[in-house]
Amino acid sequence: MQIILLEKVANLGTLGDVVKVKDGYARNYLIPQGKAKRATQSNMAEFEAKRAELEKAQSEKLAEAQAVATKLEGLMVQIARKAGMDGRLFGSVTNIDIAEALDAQGFKVERSAIRMPEGPIKAIGDVQIDIALHHDVVVPVTVSVLGEQ
Repeated sequence: MQIILLEKVANLGTLGDVVKVKDGYARNYLIPQGKAKRATQSNMAEFEAKRAELEKAQSEKLAEAQAVATKLEGLMVQIARKAGMDGRLFGSVTNIDIAEALDAQGFKVERSAIRMPEGPIKAIGDVQIDIALHHDVVVPVTVSVLGEQ
C-alpha cells in the first residue's frame, strides 16, 4: 500500500515521503495513529495544502523535546527496593517505576519513551538508560537502585 507520511517514522521516512508498506502495518498502526494517509490524489493535494502547518507542528514538538532534554541531562533517579544479601532485588525495576520516579521529580515522561536495552533492572547499583523524547532527541539518565532490608 502506498502511503504519505504525516510525521517522521523511524526506519521508514520523514514528513511528506510517499512510501510503500505492507497493508496491515498501514491499516493497523500508521493510519489509526495519525502518522500516515493513503496516497490518493485527493490526499496528496490535501497534504500539500497542509504541509507548512505540519512542518511547523513537527518543529515545535522537536523544540519542546529539546527543552525537556536540557532539564533531564545528567539527572539521577533513585529508586529503593527490597533486596537480598547478594544485591539482587526481590522483583525488578521497570519502565513504569522509572516513569513514576521521574513524575515525582516533576518530569512527565511517557512509559514507552524509556529505553531499557537490558530489560528490567534486577540488581542494586547504577544503570544508564535512555529516554527518547522525540525521534531525534534521546537523553541518557542514570537510575540508582538502592537496596533496603
